[in-house]
Amino acid sequence: MALERQVRAKILGKRDPEQEREAQEWMESILGQKFPAVPYEDALCDGVVLCEVMNKLKPGSIPKINRGGGQFKMMENANNFIKAIEAYGVPKIDLFQSIDLCEKKDIGQVTGCIFALGRTTYRHPEYQGPSLGPRPAEENKREFSDEVIQAGKTVIGLQAGSNQGASQAGQNMGAGRKIILGK
Repeated sequence: MALERQVRAKILGKRDPEQEREAQEWMESILGQKFPAVPYEDALCDGVVLCEVMNKLKPGSIPKINRGGGQFKMMENANNFIKAIEAYGVPKIDLFQSIDLCEKKDIGQVTGCIFALGRTTYRHPEYQGPSLGPRPAEENKREFSDEVIQAGKTVIGLQAGSNQGASQAGQNMGAGRKIILGK
């Protein structure tokens, strides 16, 4: 029982109320309506809000949203959301498992995934709404001529340093190791 409590405490420690508030405000601004007056994880647990957000970002990406039913329908919503955001460009490493949402096992991971979705919106110029999180870095590829590359090979970088011919020969730090037999 103690191990289960430790695991639960570690998962709860990953939750950040400030991040959850930011994610909720972002989703509310996209949907144009406030969440119901329930805790954050309860508003998300059936997957309906997440599916609606994804359909606002990319219309028609989730054709069927289950609004009623049991646990199976909630998990289907979560799985449809995960497939849609992966197709939208969210990296696999940022995705959550449907059980994390439906059974509220790791809401911190769900919030991280929502932030990843918010960052991905920067890469879609067709989307003009609010974004969440910092803008992702873009590749800054540079082309150098052969002359510049050859000139760079002749320069000794300052990071390499210069010892001006000195070596560590004869350097002795501290006492040497002595093995005394018979004592």
